[in-house]
Amino acid sequence: MLREATSLQRRNAVPAAIEAYERLLALWPELPDAWFNLAYLQRQAGRPEDALHAYQKALDAGVSSPEEAHLNRSVIYTDIVGDHASAERELLLALKINPEFTPGLLNLANLYEDLNRGAAAAGLYEKILRREPGCHEALARYANLLPVKAANPPVVAALRRALHSGRATAAERASLGFALGRLLDAAADYPAAFAAYRAANEASRESVPGGARYDRGSHEAFVERLIAPDQSAVAVAAVPGRRPESGEGLPRPIFICGMFRSGSTLLEQLLAACTGLAAGGELDFIPRLVAEELSPFPESFSRLTSADLDGIAARYREHLGRIAPGAPLVIDKRPDNFLYIGLIKRLFPDARIINTLRDPLDNCLSIYFLHLDQRMSYALDLGDIAHYYRQYRLLMAHWQGLFAEAIIDFNYDELVKEPAATMSRLCASLGLAWSGQMPQALGRTGNAIKTASVWQVREPLYRRSSGRAQHYLPALDELRAALAQLP
Repeated sequence: MLREATSLQRRNAVPAAIEAYERLLALWPELPDAWFNLAYLQRQAGRPEDALHAYQKALDAGVSSPEEAHLNRSVIYTDIVGDHASAERELLLALKINPEFTPGLLNLANLYEDLNRGAAAAGLYEKILRREPGCHEALARYANLLPVKAANPPVVAALRRALHSGRATAAERASLGFALGRLLDAAADYPAAFAAYRAANEASRESVPGGARYDRGSHEAFVERLIAPDQSAVAVAAVPGRRPESGEGLPRPIFICGMFRSGSTLLEQLLAACTGLAAGGELDFIPRLVAEELSPFPESFSRLTSADLDGIAARYREHLGRIAPGAPLVIDKRPDNFLYIGLIKRLFPDARIINTLRDPLDNCLSIYFLHLDQRMSYALDLGDIAHYYRQYRLLMAHWQGLFAEAIIDFNYDELVKEPAATMSRLCASLGLAWSGQMPQALGRTGNAIKTASVWQVREPLYRRSSGRAQHYLPALDELRAALAQLP
C-alpha cells in the first residue's frame, strides 16, 4: 500500500495518491512520513485545513526533521489561511528544534517584512549571512530592505561579488540582480541599473526548466474568446432562477484589478482604513477556480447553472469570512482578475470593480524591474510586457462596454498628486465614508502586506515612481513604439 501511494505521488496523480495514503493511514496511523506526504498532497489539492491536520499528525507520530513540518505549516498559515500569528508560532517552534535551520530563518524574516517589522527581519538576514556568507537569497532580501533614498556601496559591492562568483544558481542570480538594480536606480546610475535588471530577467527565465516563454498568439486567442459575442451574451444574461446571494454575516467583495505594479496594493491599504472594510490581499480563489474547476475557460462559462453559481459565490464569501471575520466588506486585490470580470459579474451581479491605472510606460517598466513569479512569463521581456498591456487595455475596454456602471477607473498618478481629493471621489463612488484624512504612513494597522513592493507601500505617499521611465528613455524605444497607439 505504501509503494502504491508513493508511486501515485511520483506520477503526480494527486487525488488518487491522497486516497491511497488515507487508506494506508486508516490501518497504520503511526507512519509519520506517510502523514507528511499526505499533507503535502492535500496542500497541492487546495485543502489547507486537512494539510495542517496531517502535518500535525506527522509531528505527533515523530516525523524525522520535524522543523520541516513546522515550516510547511507556517507557509499554509501565511499564504493560504492568513493567520500570521500562527505562522510565526510554527516558525519559532521550528527554530527551537533547529536554531540553524536556514529556511526557517528566511521565512521568519520574510514574515517580519510583511508585518512591518523591518528591523527584526534585517537582524535575521544578518544572522544568516554571518553564518553563511554565501546565502545569496539572504543577501538579496537584505539589500531589498535598505532605504532607496541613497546608494549603499558596500552592499552593492557584495551583490556584484555574489553575481560574479560563479556559485549562484540562475534563480539566485535573478534575486541578486533585481536587488542590485534597485540600489543602482537609487544611486541614479540608470544605465547600470537597466543592465542589472535585464540580466536579472534573463536569469529568471533561465531558472525555469525549458525557459519561461510568453506565447503572444495563445494569449491573444484567449482574449478573443473572452470578448466573443457568445461569451459576452453569457456574461450579461440573467440566470433563470438565480437569487441574490445569501450568506448573512459573510463579507461581500470589492475587487481591485488591473496590471501588476499599477498601485493596487497602495490603494487597498488606503481603503482598508475605511470603517467596515478589510484588506484581503491577492486572493487566488478565482484564478484557481478557473484553472481547476472551470477548465476549459471560458467555454465552460455557458454551462454554469444557477445552483453552480450560488455554490461558488457561497464558497468565495466563506473564504473571505475566514480571512477577515466580522468585516462587512473585504478587498480582493488580485490584479489579473481583470481577465475574469465576466465571471465575477455573473457570480456577484452587484460587485464593484476598481481598475487601477498609471502611466503605461512607467507601468510596463516597473513590471520589468520587479522579480515576479516566472509563471507571468510576459514580465521577463519589455516587448512581451507591451503586448500583454495592449491585450489588457483591449479587454478592459470590452468589459467597460458591458459593465460601465460597475467598473471604476482609479489613476495612481492622480493619487500621488492629489491624494485626498482622489480618495474622496473614489469613496463616494463606492458608497463609503471617507474621513478626509490621509495617513502619514501605511501598514501600521497590524495587517500583513504580501507584495513585492511592501516597503514602498509602507512609506508615506511619494511621487518618485511617476515619470520614472524618463530616466531610461534611451533603452525604451521598442516599448515606447509598442505603446504609442493603445486601445
